Amino acid sequence: MDLPSDNRLAAAVVAHRGRVLLVRRSETERFLPRVWGVPCGKLEPGESPLDGVLRELKEETGLLGEVLRKVGESSFVSRYRGHDVKNWQDNFLVRPLSLEVSLPHPDQDHRWLAPADLGTVEIDDYNLDIVRQAFTG
Repeated sequence: MDLPSDNRLAAAVVAHRGRVLLVRRSETERFLPRVWGVPCGKLEPGESPLDGVLRELKEETGLLGEVLRKVGESSFVSRYRGHDVKNWQDNFLVRPLSLEVSLPHPDQDHRWLAPADLGTVEIDDYNLDIVRQAFTG
């Protein structure tokens, strides 16, 4: 059986006019369905975190972006076919170059929220910490 070793991911904290973009995951997602968070995804083999975060942003939101800076790193453990997988994530502050959000699943949603309003959606502590990294750095 082919099991994943460590996963590498990249997350985009997209900031525009003092607000951050949050996206609600589809209910069909295996990992954290319907939870709000920042656009994030796995890097392709050989892909740099900088390239990966912009690709994931485009795939998940339709937005083009410019990385302003790396804001931190985080990690978490997920389950894959009954096995723990360690996930290592680079987090970036991104300025959007476009603003028309296009989500891949019809049951998804998005909001531009001020940091003080993040508690108005069902966001987990992990994503809250990523946004705080971006706004306190």
